[in-house]
This record gives sequence, structure tokens and C-alpha cells, in this order.
Amino acid sequence: MGDWPLYLVYRVFSGLFGLLPEPAMRRSGEAVGKLAWRLARSRRRLVERHLGRVVGGDGDVVELGKAMFASYGRYWAEVFWTRPRRKAQIVAGCTVEGEELIHQAVAKGAGIVLALPHMGNWESAGAKAEAIGIPVLAAAEGLSNEKIVDWFVAVRRDLGIETVIMGKGSVTAALARRLKEGGTIALLSDRDVSGRGVAVEFFGEETTMPAGPVALAERTGSVLLPVGCYFVAGGGHRFVVKPPLELPTTGSREARVAAGTQAFATVLEDLIREAPQDWHLFVPNWPSDREVMG
Repeated sequence: MGDWPLYLVYRVFSGLFGLLPEPAMRRSGEAVGKLAWRLARSRRRLVERHLGRVVGGDGDVVELGKAMFASYGRYWAEVFWTRPRRKAQIVAGCTVEGEELIHQAVAKGAGIVLALPHMGNWESAGAKAEAIGIPVLAAAEGLSNEKIVDWFVAVRRDLGIETVIMGKGSVTAALARRLKEGGTIALLSDRDVSGRGVAVEFFGEETTMPAGPVALAERTGSVLLPVGCYFVAGGGHRFVVKPPLELPTTGSREARVAAGTQAFATVLEDLIREAPQDWHLFVPNWPSDREVMG
């Protein structure tokens, strides 16, 4: 059977959610997320641990955790609901704060690195980017199930996002080439999936974060714009573009990349604190998490 069973599950969910009108799709996705919150007790404790770092003693991490599961359910519902004919509707429901910063970067003639945390619906952010004139090349983690990878690449293509898959050829070279041509890349940058990231202090505790966004911007002379993605209650998405990250110009390249990645981590903290429930972090992210999870 190989890749087929799980792939068929994805196609069934895509078919079911695709039949629903937008409000019903969104509410159904949130309901599935809340059900997962009730069932996944160990994962729930991990999420509350993450949220405790974000809000300290200023928020109810239990309710925020429930909202985070609902938010993630909504993300997947929207992905399953995506169709080429709905692209205009999706784009129309998106607003961008700081869009002028994008146009200023375009006017410089340099490449643009859009660096995002796993927040809200970052796929819709790619559709909006194309609509305002900066179609993006994105990198995605490779999976053992090739059929699901192909399906996901097709979903992104329907939204105007070109995708390169990690583990298939030189992803870094492809991203750097696009930047040198003056194009735009989008990188999910809050989790060190490869395990080769640089040490940063993130929400008061040391962990590692991928160096790719800073390293690519530094190498190609591109503009690095941190971006936050947020769900809007009642439908739609809000994207916040922060000012270009000031990259260090002195010291060794390794030191410059490390310092730039720490500066980026600090900006991410501000973006995440704005709506912690929209941050989709369901895996260990700090060394102490792994110790707790065993």
C-alpha cells in the first residue's frame, strides 16, 4: 500500500472541507482542533509550557492552549478548503500592515527574504504576496510520503507559491539564486528542524534557531523582513510586516549570522506575543522541553 492510505485521508478531508461554505469550514476546523485539545493531554501540557514562556503570569495558558489547538484546526481546514477558484476570495480577505516596507524593498532592486513563524495561515500570506507583486519561492520540509508532498506542493501552487523541497537538490542554491535575481523567498524560521541552527535566547531560555534567513540575506545583499500572520475572527487574515532587520557588518561571518539571528529571534517574540494562540508550536522547541517529554 505504501503512501496511499495516509494520502487518501488527506484527499478525503480535502473533499469534505472543500464542500463547505467558508464560515462552516472555519468553524468545523476550529471544532476539530478543540476536540484534539481534549484528547491530546501530553501535547496539551507541552503547548501550555510554550505559552507560559510567551505570556509569563499574564495569561491563562489553559485557555490559550485550547485556542491554539482551535487555531491549528482552522489552518488545516483552510488548507483543505483551498481551490484555484477561491484564490481571489482568499486574497480579498487579507490585509497587510507595513506593505509600504515591501514596496520600499522592491524599489531597492535587491532580493527579499520574508521570514515567518508558524503562525496563522502562512499559505494565505503567499497568495497575498503574489497579489501585491512579489510572488514567493518557499522551502518545505521533505516527508517520506511522496504523494502528500506532491499534494501539498499543488495546493501551494494553486495559491501562487512556488515550492522547493528540502532533501531534493540544493535548496540553498535555489533560494540564493532567486534572491540574486531580485526575487522573493519565504521561510518559516522559528523552528530548528535540521538541528544545525545557531544558539539564541528565545522567550528567556536558550534554544537554537535556523540561520538560513539571516545567512541568505547576508550572502546575497537581500532585505530581510520579519512577518507575522494572524487569523481574523469571523474570517480573513492579517499580516504584519516589520521593518528590515539590521544585519551586523563587523566581525566574522559566523559571528554576524549569529548576532543577526538573535536580533531576528527578538523580533519574533514581539510578533508572537501579539497573538500567542495563533502560534502553532506543538513540538519540543527548547532543550528543557525534550527533557520533560523524555
